[in-house]
Amino acid sequence: MSLNRNEKQTVVTDVAAQAARSQTLALAEYRGMTVEHLNALRKTAREKGVYLHVLKNTLARRAVAGTGFEVASAAMVGPLIYGFSEDAVAAAKVISDFAKGNDKLIVKAGAYAGKKLDAEGVKALASIPSKEVLLAQLLGLMQSPVARMARVLAAIAEKRAGPAAEEAPAGAAEAAPAAA
Repeated sequence: MSLNRNEKQTVVTDVAAQAARSQTLALAEYRGMTVEHLNALRKTAREKGVYLHVLKNTLARRAVAGTGFEVASAAMVGPLIYGFSEDAVAAAKVISDFAKGNDKLIVKAGAYAGKKLDAEGVKALASIPSKEVLLAQLLGLMQSPVARMARVLAAIAEKRAGPAAEEAPAGAAEAAPAAA
């Protein structure tokens, strides 16, 4: 079913708006995939905040013209599914992870920060941990020296208080019979 000129303009406008908000574009060939698999991929993409859409390649080229994703225009050939994400790794991760479990989905190319990525580049981008994981790791690294310092200070305080604490109960025991 072909689109009329107004519908095509609407699609280009929608995709261009999404591209303007996104950091990453991932392209994958979906030839031979079943509807169930495509629906599962779309569901996963929605959960991860990835805009996933099957587009005509000419409309996609027009939509990304003038953006940082224009570098991937040459790779827009064949039946492709386009994944845009505001998170730097989400689109690449969703498509690459799904491709691992489904041999019909083939990662073709992508774009990040105005640079074209080949299939291996998209997979490498997908292997980077998510923003939340990186923040947790950074926080752990920042807390680790503080926690070590607190443990050392607690050990020193315990060591210093140790002999005094042992002598206090003995002194209290001697004072108790004298009072009786």
